[in-house]
Amino acid sequence: MDIKEKVTELVQKITGDKDLLAKFKADPMGIVKGLLAGIDLDKEQLAGLVEAVKAKVNVDAVTGFVGGLFGKKD
Repeated sequence: MDIKEKVTELVQKITGDKDLLAKFKADPMGIVKGLLAGIDLDKEQLAGLVEAVKAKVNVDAVTGFVGGLFGKKD
């Protein structure tokens, strides 16, 4: 399993669904574990993956906020 690819995939799923994002903010471990159904990770691996996803979700949220403040142009 490519961790970087999995983090990107999870972030896209989570940020693409407002309900899932709200659930992730309330229970990040549970949501990531649920999205990884069928992939067996130990507690340390799962915790590391959750932290990576949380960091990326937060970076994306801040980037979107700052972009909105300064009239981000696409």
